[in-house]
Amino acid sequence: MPAQERPAKQGEKEGKEGGGATLWERLERQAAAPRSTLSPHRIAASAVRVADAEGLDAVTMRRLATELGVAPMAAYRYVSGKDELIELMVDFVYGELALPEETGWRETMRTLALRLRAMVLQHPWMAGTAVFALTPHQLTVPERVLATLRGQGLGADAMMAVFRTVSAYVHGAVDSEIALLRLMQERGWSDGDDTRAGLAPQMSSVMRTGRYPAYEAYMREATRKDDMTWQFETGLDCVLDGIATRMGI
Repeated sequence: MPAQERPAKQGEKEGKEGGGATLWERLERQAAAPRSTLSPHRIAASAVRVADAEGLDAVTMRRLATELGVAPMAAYRYVSGKDELIELMVDFVYGELALPEETGWRETMRTLALRLRAMVLQHPWMAGTAVFALTPHQLTVPERVLATLRGQGLGADAMMAVFRTVSAYVHGAVDSEIALLRLMQERGWSDGDDTRAGLAPQMSSVMRTGRYPAYEAYMREATRKDDMTWQFETGLDCVLDGIATRMGI
């Protein structure tokens, strides 16, 4: 992640004045500046547009000021630098996530997992480091899951383990999917056939060793190699089946 683009003295001053307050505490108590058209929502929306189009590295405080048509230092009234800007962006995206109705723990978690996958695929810069930001809107996800799991006879630790298991599956699967999509984009491959053709020399070299007969059989026999939605949903159902069996719910 790029270093924050603020002068050290300014950051130190903000830290002292804020008394160690978090971004969200500062924003909640901060009054709008007179005649200012800038807001945390505008800042986040603009930064997300840039990241969606060009990646997270393209989002800098200077670029943001240009996009918003404000002075280079204007956004520092709300965020201290790149790290807090990413928090604001993550919160903005999670704020657009439609939480499922509580229709039973399994259906709620399945629907939520599918929507989270769609969200990250729409905003691929969220894969990896950005997903660990803790923000008010992001915390509505575990809140909904934990509320749904109450009444299932599980303790607090078990409920959190269930949430983290499903969350780990979602982010792991989607991170791999995005990595493949990025590779295809970089190499100019438009679909699975192009990808397999591009990787054929490397794959053939490895397969000729004879050490991977099971994988070679998979490559010959599989019919859903390019159906990422089917793969995701099948894996998700396996995870949910395992939770139901292990937890007795």
